[in-house]
Amino acid sequence: MIVTTKELFKAAYGKYAIGAYNINNLEQTMGLFRGNLDSQAPFIIQISKGARSYTHKLMLEALIRAADQIFPEAIFAVHLDHGDEETCYDCINSGFYSSVMIDASHEDFETNIAITRRVVEAAHAKGVVVEAELGQLGGVEEHVAVDEADAKLTDPKKAREFVERTGCDSLAVAIGTSHGAYKFSGSQGLRFDVLEQIQKELPGFPLVMHGSSSVPQEEVERINAAGGQLKGAKGVDENSFRRAAELGVTKVNIDTDGRLVWTRVHREYFRDHPENFDLRPIGKVFMAEYAKFIAHKNEKLGSAGKLEEVRKLVMQKV
Repeated sequence: MIVTTKELFKAAYGKYAIGAYNINNLEQTMGLFRGNLDSQAPFIIQISKGARSYTHKLMLEALIRAADQIFPEAIFAVHLDHGDEETCYDCINSGFYSSVMIDASHEDFETNIAITRRVVEAAHAKGVVVEAELGQLGGVEEHVAVDEADAKLTDPKKAREFVERTGCDSLAVAIGTSHGAYKFSGSQGLRFDVLEQIQKELPGFPLVMHGSSSVPQEEVERINAAGGQLKGAKGVDENSFRRAAELGVTKVNIDTDGRLVWTRVHREYFRDHPENFDLRPIGKVFMAEYAKFIAHKNEKLGSAGKLEEVRKLVMQKV
């Protein structure tokens, strides 16, 4: 069942965070649904601009529609990740997405507000909710590339003004995370002091944490042992998710870790089975491993075991 992120955030606020996972293909889609049902968790499917152009945007929509039929007990939102204004309107008008993210964080404050407000008005007219971003995360992920020197933490005072003037439904905040596999070096880390101040300015308002893959060192080591060359990759401590949830974070974006699972499975499989030329055996291995990965993340986020609780809340509105 497709719901809005607003419904999920209402259930989660202050208690746990909802996992937001990017998909690009059939195997990820099946593993994602299985992992969330294995852990009995509500979730958010994220589709990026890159994923929409990887094959065709309608292909991903068809995969999700099929999965919704195959797994009718699943409860999830369909969300555009890091959209520009044009892409947001396309998703809003498609009638399929329940949530969009307008990312105008690279613009100045007033321009960001103006763009976000336009998207909010278009989205709300069709029952779609909007995530916006204030502050800039460093790092690289698909079309998003910000030098660490240009990264900017979210100003708590401006966050309140931004939400009041745009009418957005949730806000992605920059609190020290970054996109991609190379997040931290030296003394860098999550700024819970900034997050706490943002929550004080926006009590009860859903906050979003991007760039939150943990980049497990075991995965990195196994990839490198199978021929990979990931050096110095470091991510967010997944044990920090629950603390962030207590401070208003209701959505945690996790993409890089899923890519690491894909890379590890494929590198090891072809290393150990050089005679293989069939994509299906390795696809089955990946779907099972991805499902395990998703279930583990949901345990760390605190969303595992919350599916029935969310279902009851959603059905009360029907």
